[in-house]
Amino acid sequence: MNTETDMATEKNPAAEPATDTNTEAIPTQAEFDALKAERDQLFDRLARLQAEFDNSRKREAKERADFRDYSTGNVVEQFLPVLDNFQLALKSSGSAEQLRAGVELIVKQMEEALRSLGVQPVESVGTQFDPRVHEALEAVETAEAPDQQVLEEVRRGYRIRERLLRPALVRIAHNSQQHHD
Repeated sequence: MNTETDMATEKNPAAEPATDTNTEAIPTQAEFDALKAERDQLFDRLARLQAEFDNSRKREAKERADFRDYSTGNVVEQFLPVLDNFQLALKSSGSAEQLRAGVELIVKQMEEALRSLGVQPVESVGTQFDPRVHEALEAVETAEAPDQQVLEEVRRGYRIRERLLRPALVRIAHNSQQHHD
């Protein structure tokens, strides 16, 4: 029986440290209060950071809208004198020739406004057809021009720096006498 008693004694000491460990793992009230206070501080900090982020996002959206309005205003300012001159031309009682001369001046004024904004026309007439900047409206059979050369610009195309705003609408030559490689 001593053997059984020894075994029981061996089991009990092994069980007791586990119980002691469990009691040591339970925090005291002071530790609990400290952890709760730290958690509350972290939640408060998280709420403040989230509010800061939301405010920053709203401020950035407002700044972007303000910049867009400012940029649009700068562009519109360039075209107000053009509009003024069109209105004056409409009120004019001059001859057709005078009206035409006035409209030509307005077109030049408009082109200058576009140039000041970095907008350039796409080269067309006399150039080789380029599908990246030209849109072919029609191919005209002719032996007078090289095949695929732009003969006529129906509507001018524009680009701003390297970005195409719209392609030029053109008529191109179709010269069947020239061989295609």
